[in-house]
Amino acid sequence: MAVGAAVLLTGAVARAQNLDAEKPPARLFADSCASCHRSPRGLAKGRFTLTLAWFLRDHYTSGPDSAKTLASYLVSVDDAAAAKARPAAKSGKPAGTSRAPRPPASVTGR
Repeated sequence: MAVGAAVLLTGAVARAQNLDAEKPPARLFADSCASCHRSPRGLAKGRFTLTLAWFLRDHYTSGPDSAKTLASYLVSVDDAAAAKARPAAKSGKPAGTSRAPRPPASVTGR
């Protein structure tokens, strides 16, 4: 009887809150990762989003939703960096050498 009265007096059961819910990915990184990592670049290391999310969920984030969000963000940062580097690497020429070649200069004094 006493236990029943205690339950009725306390009202609804307290729910746990996910403090990371609704946070943008960059904010999740800043709150969770920035103390050890300067930048999100390179943290995905070519992993698939799903396996990275599993790793983050098990070790660093407060739940599966924030792990998925953070994993997608880390992969997108690496994809963007790789896309920036690709055009220069594909052309075979250093950046800024798109001009037509000049004729050789004349040699004087011979």
